[in-house]
Formats: sequence, structure tokens, C-alpha cells
Amino acid sequence: MAKLILLTLLGLGLGLIRNHRVSFKKRLNAAREVTPVELPNCRLIKGIDTGSEDLEILPNGLTFISTGLQYPGVKSFEPNKPGKILLMDLNKEDPAVLELKITGNNFNLSSFNPHGISTFTDKNNTVYLLVVSHPDLKSTVELFKFQEEEKSLLHLKTIRHELLPNLNDLVAVGPEQFYATNDHYFVDLYLRSWEVYLGLAWSYVVYYSPNDVRVVADRFDFANGINISPDGRYVYVAELLAHKIHVYEKHANWTLTPLKKSLTFNTLVDNISVDPVTGDVWVGCHPNGMRLFSYDEKNPPTSEVIQIQNILTDEPKVTVVYSENGTVLQGSTVASVYKGKLLIGTVFHKALYCEL
Repeated sequence: MAKLILLTLLGLGLGLIRNHRVSFKKRLNAAREVTPVELPNCRLIKGIDTGSEDLEILPNGLTFISTGLQYPGVKSFEPNKPGKILLMDLNKEDPAVLELKITGNNFNLSSFNPHGISTFTDKNNTVYLLVVSHPDLKSTVELFKFQEEEKSLLHLKTIRHELLPNLNDLVAVGPEQFYATNDHYFVDLYLRSWEVYLGLAWSYVVYYSPNDVRVVADRFDFANGINISPDGRYVYVAELLAHKIHVYEKHANWTLTPLKKSLTFNTLVDNISVDPVTGDVWVGCHPNGMRLFSYDEKNPPTSEVIQIQNILTDEPKVTVVYSENGTVLQGSTVASVYKGKLLIGTVFHKALYCEL
């Protein structure tokens, strides 16, 4: 009898593992092949060879790009070098990138591991850059002041908090004020890998200010990109492994309430950019996530960019603007536009500049 019970439990256990394996591959879109969608006027950006995980375009065309991310389980072409912040001027006819010098006595450049980034410009036109970093596989938010004439970043502050343990991305709503996603990936990697595998919805969004820190949205299957509408009324959150983007209404007390609107896609949605003029949402995506986490140079990660128009209406329009099988661009994470120009960034690979 005991043997029968043991065999029954073993069979049930194997069945659960098999079901979770199937579910995990489905969440990673492991079987998907891309249908190419090309843009006619594109070129790779010189000087970007180790990633362009996130980018932020200022209204004047100056663009910040994070590069050199070391992400557990993901390919890196320079695993022993710290990350950098690059600057690019999209007003130039043939824009190139420049590495920004980072100054500040209390900042450790050797452990800089930049991930998601966001900017805030105050009433005096001072530009602050907020950067998610992972020194020693922990999570911090690094606050910088942009010094345009010197082409440098002055480090002002390192932000840590128990509700910010495994950050992915953030959107600034003040110099020291932001919403951020925790993807539950960098801390206790072995345990978190099982969380991701089992699809446990333990990821969440936090509101942070120096005087108030709280969870404002939760139960995500790997919360990733986050951004805000041009009027500041709505917050968009990408749920990577659920292939969804959620829309939240932002209130005066900084709480978020979900609208009855979630868009589902046949791709893994990563960072979110918002066109400040049209309000269109641009998303860097992974058509096949399995290729990202199981790198094979003969079968590299694919890339995809989607544009969402009229996201707040009953009938938003979704367009695949760019799709590619990895021969040009591997592992796209972000896409953003400026005056008819499109930039596409990646986790660990190159970056693409296109004229639309």
C-alpha cells in the first residue's frame, strides 16, 4: 500500500513538473519564430557593442544610454568590465555616442552595473538621471546630475531600501521620487529562478520618495518596464512573462489603481518608452525569450519593436514596426523615437538607429 502511495505521489510530482515545464516554455515563447519586418534606413551605432539596455531621450534630442549590464543567466561580451552611461545627440546628422564621465567622491565606478534609467528635469532645467544599478548583484538607484557643458554626471546619492531589493526599471516623477519595478531576479538567484519557473506572481511595483515608500501594485509574473503618460495621469507596466502591458491611473497621493485595460501580445514585453508628443507607447520585445536565457550564437536572441497608438481607448492600434531574427540585432529591450528617428537598444548586444 505504501509503495502504491509513493508511486502515485511520484507520478503526480512528475506530472506537475512536466506541466510547469510546458507552461514555462509557453511563457518564454520558446517555439516562436519571427516574421521579419524591416526598416529601410537603419544602421548600427558605432561604439555600442556590449548592450544598450535602456535609453532616455530628452526633449532637446540628447539621449542617455545604459550599457554593459551584467545580468545573471544572460550573455555578456565583457563580463569583467563595469557598465557605462553613454550620450548621443539625435540632432546631429550622423550621431555618435560619447561616454559620460562620472564624478563624485562616494561612487564606486568599478561596481557600476546600470540597468533601467529615467530622467527628471526641474523648473530650473536641471536634468537628473536616475539609474538602477546592481553592484555585487544587489540593487540600488543611483542619482546623478547631468552637467551638459562638461559632458559628465555628478553622483549625488545612492538610494537603498528593503522594498527595493531586486530592481529592474523605474520612472522618475521627481529628483528623488520614482516608481520602480522589482523583478525578483537578482536576490537569491537560485530561489528566484524557481519562482520564475513556477510562475509565482511575487513581483511588484514600488513608489519611492525620501519620506514615503510603499508597494502600489503587485502580483506580476516578472514586472519589467515602466513608464508614465505625457500628462502624468497614467502609469504603464510591462509584465514580461505574461506578455502583457497594464495601465494604471495615478492619483494625487501617488497610489495606483488598475484600469480595466491590459493588452496581451505574442511577445515578451520589456522596456516601455512614451512619445511625449503623440502619447504613443513604444516597446522593445523578445519574440522568443528562451533564446535570450539560453544563448547560442548560431541561433541568437531575436528582436522586435511594437508601437501602441491610442492605448487608453477601447481600440488601441498595435503595430509591429521592426522584427528580426538576430542576425542584425540580438535581444531588443527598448525602442524610442525623436522627430522621425527610432533608436532600438538591446540587453548585451548592439544598438540600431533608424530614420522612419
